[in-house]
Amino acid sequence: METKSLFRALALLLAIVTAFMVPCALVGLAYGEAPSSLWIYIPPCLIGLFCFVLAFTGNRHKTALSPRTGYLFVTLGWLLSACLGSLPFVLSGCIPLFSSAFFEVMSGFTTTGATILADIEALPASLLLWRACTHWLGGMGIVVLTVAIFPLLGLNGKALMEAEAPGPQVDKFTPRLSNTAAILWLIYLGLTVILFVLLLFGGMDFLEALTHSFATMATGGFSTRNASVGAWNSAYIDGIITLFMVLAGTNFALHWRFMQGKPLTVLRDSEWRLYLGIFFGSSIFISLSLADSGLYGSFAEAWRYASFQAASILTTTGFATADYLGWPSFAQAILFCLMFIGGSAGSTAGGIKVGRVVTLLKMGAAEMKYLLNPRGVYGIFVNRRYVHKNIVYDIAAMVFLFLSSVLVSTLVVSAAGFDILTSLSATLATIGNIGPGFSLVGPSFNYGFFPEWVKLWLSFVMLLGRLEIYTVLVLFTPAFWKR
Repeated sequence: METKSLFRALALLLAIVTAFMVPCALVGLAYGEAPSSLWIYIPPCLIGLFCFVLAFTGNRHKTALSPRTGYLFVTLGWLLSACLGSLPFVLSGCIPLFSSAFFEVMSGFTTTGATILADIEALPASLLLWRACTHWLGGMGIVVLTVAIFPLLGLNGKALMEAEAPGPQVDKFTPRLSNTAAILWLIYLGLTVILFVLLLFGGMDFLEALTHSFATMATGGFSTRNASVGAWNSAYIDGIITLFMVLAGTNFALHWRFMQGKPLTVLRDSEWRLYLGIFFGSSIFISLSLADSGLYGSFAEAWRYASFQAASILTTTGFATADYLGWPSFAQAILFCLMFIGGSAGSTAGGIKVGRVVTLLKMGAAEMKYLLNPRGVYGIFVNRRYVHKNIVYDIAAMVFLFLSSVLVSTLVVSAAGFDILTSLSATLATIGNIGPGFSLVGPSFNYGFFPEWVKLWLSFVMLLGRLEIYTVLVLFTPAFWKR
């Protein structure tokens, strides 16, 4: 029974993914692409139609999928979505090798934003929009969207949402999980629409505003220009995107609390306060470093570029308005440190997450108190709520596995003959879902020079980071496959 439910859930997910290809083809027609060139969407859409029929075939009795099935579904769902999403790029000939197309689409779905394309502007409008759609679907989570529709299939998606959700635990703020998923997507959609309108006022055309809205709210980073957001050289666009990157990196549960008229709940949130503190603190120090170097004419101009890049790296968006490899070493060091942190739990950002940093800082403080007074009892409290030791251990183990994965992947990439900084930053940029890194994977370069097997490896690393390590690695344990 659960196997059938697993296949029906996967079929629904793939049907949702291919449904987003239809408007991409229509936009291609509107932008003058020949109808004959849009046949690339027909094979995946036919597969999606078959999956839609398959999803609604069979009994509709209420079925709760187990955590074991949840982990398998989420991992398979992302892999199959990336395979299906690669077809338009391969069929069009824009990315002829499947391994490279898979890397590009996995980068989109995981909101990494790393690209193998040297000339992005040469892509047709329909494929530019499809790249952005992979971001937008992956940002809030294709599984979260699927869970919102699960009641129609008679399925309970709690285990699935917990396996995909970005953070230590799911913040369920309505009695029904499907309603929570729907609310998250409505907030996500609302912020995307607002940003889209603001970017139109900034001088972007329809396609540019739409794709950059998708990429910003998903903290993805795919742009329609080779020079990324810097191509517009607009202080207005830089400021608007900086603001919305910060909003996208905020826990979406806090957006919901604010909409409910509970601003004090937001202001008291320790993770959010530290998140803003890291953003403003790093922006100030980078601005001072840039102003002292004389690269920019004034502190205000330095702040514009520093705050944008700090927000881009902290929220793991990966946009760029300047080549920060030409910045002073101190400014680069701050950006490098931000690559380890990431945004808030429950946001669309990647990385370790600020919430885990808060918990581990309090854990360290509690341990030092215990060393001074071994008879004392020191609990860990976050937002005035006691954090159970199981959650603390879970966070500590996740961070250990994250850092261990970084070391292993750095060794794998360096085995292909690349220098340590390129290998390390490429790993950090992919496992943290950031996109640009340092050295050969800096903001002015791309990932196209890597051998195909390295691209496939980094695709796996992206998935590992997006699904928060456990969901993927648990599939490689013998215990998972035992009855």
